[in-house]
Amino acid sequence: MQRSFLGAALAASLVMYGCGSDTPLVTESTPAATPKNVLFFLGDGYGIVPMTAARIYAAGEDGELEIDKLPETAFVKTYSLDAQVTDSAPSMAAYMTGVKTRNEVLAMDGDTLAVAPGKDAATGVSNADNKCPATGNGQASATLLELAIAKGLGTGVVSTARLTHATPAATYAHVCHRNAEYEIARQAVPGGAGYNNALGNGVDVLMGGISQYWRPYNATTNKAGRPDGRDLVAELQGKGYAYASDLASFNAVPTAAGTRLIALFDQALSEGHMSYELDRDSAKEPSLAEMTTKAIDVLAAKGKGYFLMVEGGRIDHALHGTNAARALADAKAFDDAIKAGIARAKLTDPELKNTLIVVTADHDHTMVMNGYSALAGKTTATNPGILGLMRDYAAPTTPALDADGKPFTTLVFGNGENRVAGNRSAMTALTDAVVSGKGYHQEAVIQTGVGGETHGGGDVFLGATGLGADLFHGVIDNTAVFKLVRQAVGL
Repeated sequence: MQRSFLGAALAASLVMYGCGSDTPLVTESTPAATPKNVLFFLGDGYGIVPMTAARIYAAGEDGELEIDKLPETAFVKTYSLDAQVTDSAPSMAAYMTGVKTRNEVLAMDGDTLAVAPGKDAATGVSNADNKCPATGNGQASATLLELAIAKGLGTGVVSTARLTHATPAATYAHVCHRNAEYEIARQAVPGGAGYNNALGNGVDVLMGGISQYWRPYNATTNKAGRPDGRDLVAELQGKGYAYASDLASFNAVPTAAGTRLIALFDQALSEGHMSYELDRDSAKEPSLAEMTTKAIDVLAAKGKGYFLMVEGGRIDHALHGTNAARALADAKAFDDAIKAGIARAKLTDPELKNTLIVVTADHDHTMVMNGYSALAGKTTATNPGILGLMRDYAAPTTPALDADGKPFTTLVFGNGENRVAGNRSAMTALTDAVVSGKGYHQEAVIQTGVGGETHGGGDVFLGATGLGADLFHGVIDNTAVFKLVRQAVGL
């Protein structure tokens, strides 16, 4: 099995450790005279077809997104140690640690077996009994965020998913199964039981969706809360973190040096994730772009350089539901965050001579662009664009019909929840108004359960700009990204 990667430069300040260890493992050293910064943008599930569809949705076929403007590009292989099609835990961990792991395993080594958590015996709370042994099932692998802390840099994690979800968790936690989210949450709280001591004094900025994993169990009001009775938000506040739960409290948090922030938003009431962009109340919940710039402001004020991971997490969730409208709107919001992040980074580093910006995805999905469609143009209130019915380029004024004489959409999925039972000739004919609605679920070839569309195994795009960006080119393995980021900024 592939072992954890530990460079010689790290040996003096960081050693391998088991999850939940309370032994200090890292000391924060003085950073280089010229601070280096890393902005790592991750569009969850943002494969090539979703990316192409998002471009057409937002700007038309001849338009471009911010991701399209990145000067250095590569394609990334995403397979995991045991699967052709990865899940988000090993794929994000490959970026963060440079190690191939099994599906479901989070930031451990290649010897680690995925062992799902169980129910808490006293309360019956699911996934609260962490089954990962302290020893005997692999070792943790150092992450880019931990390496940044060891160098004295500021660090931040921003996501529209809940903060304990696989992608954000892969930056700061180590566990043998991604569903052990009660365990993942406690690893982020400095000084508490189970804290990940490789985080030094803690991650400076944590932003995402709130969930039961942060608050204590209560038989009346929070039956899915923490069975250990801990209020992790209160504990973080006790360690000097400012707390934000809505736009007003978010805007009130200062960005002065020394600020540390835990922002957990619960407007969506959707498994702890933030709202989809099409559903977000802009008066109550910040956008991903707003969270990105806030995080950069807080981290830049530290004056020591920074590592910030920003995830567009709900792209993936909408794709699992074959819900193209919400997926593409969230992809556009992710692109807005990239644009805002680059602009904010340039305020202190105009030519990005000391800042590396990487944008990529962790895996693909089964979305397909279907038929010989005429140019659809940007989606607007009066033009469904790529969300509409497929119109053949040779007869663009009327929807094309399938062999059963029924219209169909340009965007479809290889598998998913909406598969017509029997012959399509018996179904009510689709209309542009129906299929372009934000609640429509595109048709799929293979039937799955609700929300059960799977990931795809295709390579994903990577774009980079700034310091060391020219290192990224060709077709690379996802584990190579870790090494190239380290090389570019000297982690």
